[in-house]
Amino acid sequence: MTPPWPTTPPTAHDRASFADAEARPYWTIEREATAPLTGDATAGLCIVGAGFTGLWAALHAKRDDPGRDVVVLEAETAGFGASGRNGGFLSSSLTHGLENGLSRFADELPALERLGLDNYRGLLADLDRHGIDCDLQESGEIDVATEPYQLGELEEAAALARAHGHEVELLDGAAMRVEVDSPLYLGGLWHRSGNALVDPGKLVDGLRRAALDVGVRLHERTPVTRLEQDVVHTRHGRVDAQRVLLATSAYPPLLRALRRRVVAVYDYVLVTEPLGAAQWDAVGWRNRQGLADGGNRFHYYRPTADGRILYGGFEAVYRFGSPVAARLDGHEPTFALLAQHFFATFPQLEDVRFTHRWGGAIDTCSRFSVFFDTAFGGRLASALGYTGLGVGATRFGARVALDLLDGRETEATRLRYVRSKPVPFPPEPLRTGVIQLTRNRLAAADRRGGRRGLWLRTLDRLGLGFDS
Repeated sequence: MTPPWPTTPPTAHDRASFADAEARPYWTIEREATAPLTGDATAGLCIVGAGFTGLWAALHAKRDDPGRDVVVLEAETAGFGASGRNGGFLSSSLTHGLENGLSRFADELPALERLGLDNYRGLLADLDRHGIDCDLQESGEIDVATEPYQLGELEEAAALARAHGHEVELLDGAAMRVEVDSPLYLGGLWHRSGNALVDPGKLVDGLRRAALDVGVRLHERTPVTRLEQDVVHTRHGRVDAQRVLLATSAYPPLLRALRRRVVAVYDYVLVTEPLGAAQWDAVGWRNRQGLADGGNRFHYYRPTADGRILYGGFEAVYRFGSPVAARLDGHEPTFALLAQHFFATFPQLEDVRFTHRWGGAIDTCSRFSVFFDTAFGGRLASALGYTGLGVGATRFGARVALDLLDGRETEATRLRYVRSKPVPFPPEPLRTGVIQLTRNRLAAADRRGGRRGLWLRTLDRLGLGFDS
């Protein structure tokens, strides 16, 4: 079977296309940072991390109790991590897709889907309530088939989505290429409900502003160094807090027990220069959906508000010890591969150049969706492990973590989804071996028409399997 992607090394043309690209996220918004914490402070609630989870938690904590003293500590600036580096795909799913949810939480999936849609609608309402303009486009998302075996998978996915109340449309090859024109496309599944696109940088900026407006105290450039039961220590001060919420994404968790359950996997992205009218006519894409192709190693791509194309994914790079560092934000081999695949997807854009390139760490756990934990007798809660579908799910994660901290029993907190933990990863060096073997076998399955070998089938039977 001939794979859809080139099997030869990237060319000089591929590498030249991103040679002058800025090494920073396209979504970056320059702003003056808030003052770092110096000295001692007190708080009713101290949140560690000012990404989506931390900002949603701060905003909702103040909505629950306007008099609550909320402090947010951020090691860099708000949205510096995964929240400002993603593709801006907003989904109602809390389980990293229906298939992943069905394999792990089949009995709770109807409730999780309903809660996910409620969270999605609540998020849109919050954008309106706080006047957050993040270039929201409710254009949906298309899963694209690039190999014949994926057409049957799309039909199964369509039936599953309809059974759970989603509006979807199956597209044959011709209809798919009317939506977006690529010689690789054999069909598609358009998810028309519960999916949107946003500018994640503007979303972070809007949440940050809204939190400050309601009295949240935000200290940026304030790394947290350690935790005690009621004390959050930073380099130049401390916060004595009644409650603590950890929202640290892929950064090494501050509690040792959590480090066994989260690993950092790096994802890389390219963004083109603005396309001209003739180039857009050659591609189509008039309905401006988000796209993702159907392999285990998949690309995700989308138009931006100013007429560019963001193109990322495919390689998920894990490094020994799960480090997160600025030196890892660039990875020339992956950028070259992405450029090569972009031109294979859109040969009509062979002269396009890329203006931005970046990478970022994704907080991954073995169930591929957010999990929750508490410590210090319930005075600390965490929400981690979103695995790349967190733009919408972080609002739900923040809400649940607050409810756990405050002892509120809700429909969500009663679910096994909230009460259970993902299987921990083994210690190094076995961890690296297991992850790299799984990546290798997923790539092999893509080469063999989706057929999963012994290792992947074993993981499936153990409830640890994954496909995109």
